[in-house]
Amino acid sequence: MRLRTLTALAGALALSVVTGCAKGDSTGASANTVTYWLWDANQLPAYQACAKGFEKEHPGLKVKITQLGWSDYWTKLTAGFIAGTQPDVFTDHIQKFGQFADLQVLEPLDDLGIKNDDYQPGLAASWIGQDGHRYGAPKDWDTVALFYNQKMAKDAGVTAEQLNDLSWNPKDGGTFEKAIAHLTVDKNGKRGDEPGFDKNNVKVYGLGTQGGGFGDGQTQWSPFTGSAGWSYTEKARWGTEYQYDSKTFQSTVDWYFGLAKKGYMAPFSDYNIQSNQGITQFAAGKAAAVFDGAWMISTYYGTKGIDAGTALTPAGPTGKRATMMNGLADSISKASDNKANARKWVAYLASDACQTVVGKAGVVFPATPAGTEAATAAYKKKGIDVTAFTEPVADKKNFRTFSYPITNYAADVTALMQPAMEDIYGNGKPVSSLDETNDQINLILDQ
Repeated sequence: MRLRTLTALAGALALSVVTGCAKGDSTGASANTVTYWLWDANQLPAYQACAKGFEKEHPGLKVKITQLGWSDYWTKLTAGFIAGTQPDVFTDHIQKFGQFADLQVLEPLDDLGIKNDDYQPGLAASWIGQDGHRYGAPKDWDTVALFYNQKMAKDAGVTAEQLNDLSWNPKDGGTFEKAIAHLTVDKNGKRGDEPGFDKNNVKVYGLGTQGGGFGDGQTQWSPFTGSAGWSYTEKARWGTEYQYDSKTFQSTVDWYFGLAKKGYMAPFSDYNIQSNQGITQFAAGKAAAVFDGAWMISTYYGTKGIDAGTALTPAGPTGKRATMMNGLADSISKASDNKANARKWVAYLASDACQTVVGKAGVVFPATPAGTEAATAAYKKKGIDVTAFTEPVADKKNFRTFSYPITNYAADVTALMQPAMEDIYGNGKPVSSLDETNDQINLILDQ
């Protein structure tokens, strides 16, 4: 297991050296400087403010922050684990946790005294490895909701109340499909539910595309598979059997991608992971609505010329609404030469002292309740209602929240599921083809 992944990382390092990504910060600029990496430019000012607060509490210590774009971030971090240029502390993603834990590149954080009750439900527990040790301190969280163009909704006669009361099923799509069809307009002005609608010449899609969804479908199909009662693996964390061969999963995905065949959702050919995602279509007025995460709130509401709104994910066959609840964490590199000071910085990052500062910036929802409250207040001050994102966390009776699948070989799962889902979405391959893909994934996990 370890050899296979290290070989893959070595390949990533070779690529990084060619592109220059292996150059940069090393683990310890000095004994009094903690190096810290993050990828979100929008959060950089808040963490720079946290660094000043930390330095005030710890005279003589400094924090050097490096911000990199999403793709460069993981390439450089992966290369750093091989070359010894990794930071002392870095923002970790649950999607990468299984791989990093397996590689033993993370420092245990049991001594930080992280308590589940000090953070939003489930966030602290997500970062416990199979060995029972903690490898991440809760940082922030996000859920998924439906962003929509308020003018387009009004022109279609669809109210905010209706959008917040949608339901779906895999047979006829329920009121959700009806709403998305009605929000769709072809180049002749016909709506998707009107006679004469031309699905091959659509001007505005009711639902923008976020791609095939890899193996997690966070902002694509996961609100639907989740509200249908499906789970990625046989247990919530560190499962050993994926369930992409489930009839519940496959019928849901078949219906979801079928929206594109009907002309209600943008086709896969309109998607580009680098330049043309849901927000691009939304900003260009080519999509009336898009499922996206809380980390994109400021971006959608800041889109020039468009008055954005948000609605809850639709209720599914189980009677509940569902959303992935993802939680980031701060982790320490095991190879850090500055672990003692790194621990002080991580402890500060996980405290209300920092998380309320981050919350007040109104960019993300910090992991502590106080941080979340500060963020909610900051959004309200901007005139943004974030109920669609916060209600699922508070109302467990009517909502189901679930995590990214946390397993070994996460990179291998993605490598197999990405083309499989894209073949179904873009090339019309039958969903039954996922049976074989699922067998291949579970064979890898059994090694």
